[in-house]
Amino acid sequence: MNKRRTKYIHEGQFVAEIEVDIAESESGWPPYISVDDAYKLDDVRDALRKSDVKSATQFAKVYTLTPVQP
Repeated sequence: MNKRRTKYIHEGQFVAEIEVDIAESESGWPPYISVDDAYKLDDVRDALRKSDVKSATQFAKVYTLTPVQP
């Protein structure tokens, strides 16, 4: 059984919101994601580390964090 979930990646001043499928098996193993979704998470993380927002937005919604001044 698969469930759609949102994962968040925080790198530097960016946060990416990525939709992945979580697979649950009845064999007792914990839920897991597919290899393709794992590569997608890695690709977005690498792109954000390089500040390559254009590449990251191919797979995710990307937000910029702005510090709040007290």
